[in-house]
Amino acid sequence: MTLEPILNEQPSDVCAAPAFHWKLWIYTNYDCNLRCSYCVAKSSPNAPRRAIGLQNVKRLIDEALDLSFDHIFFTGGEPFLLNDIYDMLAYSSAHVKTTVLTNAMILRGQRLEKLKAIANDNLIVQVSLDGGRSEDHDAYRGKGAWDKTVEGIQLLQDAGFRVRIGTTETPSNCAHLDELYRFRESLGIPNEDHFVRPLAKRGYSKEGMELGMNNLVPELTVNIDGVFWHPLSTDGDMQIAKKLFPLKHSVDKVQGIMDEMARTGNVPLVTFT
Repeated sequence: MTLEPILNEQPSDVCAAPAFHWKLWIYTNYDCNLRCSYCVAKSSPNAPRRAIGLQNVKRLIDEALDLSFDHIFFTGGEPFLLNDIYDMLAYSSAHVKTTVLTNAMILRGQRLEKLKAIANDNLIVQVSLDGGRSEDHDAYRGKGAWDKTVEGIQLLQDAGFRVRIGTTETPSNCAHLDELYRFRESLGIPNEDHFVRPLAKRGYSKEGMELGMNNLVPELTVNIDGVFWHPLSTDGDMQIAKKLFPLKHSVDKVQGIMDEMARTGNVPLVTFT
C-alpha cells in the first residue's frame, strides 16, 4: 500500500519539492453511472458531460511528450461512458505509460471487448475500491456498488490487464483498512499497486481535509475549461489557465507559482491572460 503523494504536511515542503510530477491528468468527462457522496468532481448520472474530446486529447498528449511528461492519467466522471475513450487510450498508450481511472462497474460485454482490443504493456486500469467488504465501499458509493466493482476487477484481471486499486480513506472504512489490504492481496494485486488518499472536503464532500494549492504538490490537470493545479479539484481556486494550449504556458506558470511560493511562503494571486 502506498499513501498517495498528493499533499505535504507543511506548505514549506511544497516549496522544497520539484516543480511538479511529470504527469498529466485529463478529465475526459463529468457524467458518471454513480453518485458518490464524497465526489470531488461533483460527478453523477445527470451531471453535464463536459467532454474534452478526442482531438484535444491527441494534441495534449503530443505536447506533453514534447515536454517530457512520462505518464498520462485519464479520469472523470466515468471515462468508459464515452465512445471515444478507446481511441484516446490507444493513442496515449502507444506513446507513454497510461492509466485510466474507473469504477469498473460498466466494463462488461462490448465495452470490455473494445478495451481488450487496445491492450498493451503501457495501459493500466486503476479501479476505485474503498473496502474489503461491501458496507465500507457502499457507504459513499451506493448499495450494490462493491459487488459490481469486484466483479469488474476480476474481469479485467482475467483479460490480462494490470489493475491498480485507488482507495479513499473515510470514516466508514478507516477502522477496516487491514481487511481491505488482505482482500486486495487475495486478488493478487501487490502493495505497490494500491494507493490510499485522504478524504478531501471538496465537491460533494462536507467532511475531510482542507486541501488546496498551498498544500498539494502540483500535478498538471486539464479539462475542457482549462488547466488546473491538481486532479483533486477542478474548482476555480485551483485553476491556473483558461486555455489548454500551448501546454508549455501552463508548465511555465506552475514553475513560476512554485518559485513565488518558495520566496514568500504564500500562494500568489493567479491571473489569466
